[in-house]
Amino acid sequence: MSELELTVNRTIAAPRETVFNAWLSPETLAKFMRTAADGVEAAHVTTDPVKGGRFRIVMVTPEREIPHSGTYLEVSPHSRLSFTWESPHSLDDSVVTIDFAESAPDQTEITLKQVKFRSEEACDGHIKGWTAILGYLADSLVLA
Repeated sequence: MSELELTVNRTIAAPRETVFNAWLSPETLAKFMRTAADGVEAAHVTTDPVKGGRFRIVMVTPEREIPHSGTYLEVSPHSRLSFTWESPHSLDDSVVTIDFAESAPDQTEITLKQVKFRSEEACDGHIKGWTAILGYLADSLVLA
């Protein structure tokens, strides 16, 4: 159960620095950190993007609020972010690692990995969620 993991990849048409910095800004995170469900938005976001700093993201649906939080484990500018992921569907020691690579000029390849889930269903749900989030991130950077 606790050894479940996922990997999601996405190429985004934006410079690596821009894509990396989007993950650190509360204003930008609020635009793309939401689920694929209709009517869900990240209404409350705070970050302290330094090693040992904390973040909090509260996704709001018409029915409820879904809290997500964690501690930054690694903040290597423009190349890697790693943080704990505390959510109702992950184990307390779940970790997300995001690698950012320049695949071409103004193109960033994101590789997002997460380890430790309560169940295969929770892992599958996070695959769908992270895939949607990376799509929203790409859309928000195009519109910026």
